[in-house]
Amino acid sequence: MMVVLNNPILYVVDYPSVDGLEAIDKRRAKGVFLYGTAAQKFRDELADALSHGESADELDICIDQFDALFTQPAIYQ
Repeated sequence: MMVVLNNPILYVVDYPSVDGLEAIDKRRAKGVFLYGTAAQKFRDELADALSHGESADELDICIDQFDALFTQPAIYQ
């Protein structure tokens, strides 16, 4: 498990041993677990967004492409 990003907008954890990735949109309190090619696509899109800076606009573009998949409620304890 490796925390890839933790900022006020997005929390991303990579699970390389299972080729999976967990992402939580903190603004909507919704998350998704992706694996395989979907996880790799998200990694690529996130890397591209972060290469332009960690701005809210860049992260919004990245999240919007996967918006329909963010369905799991994120419950903080």
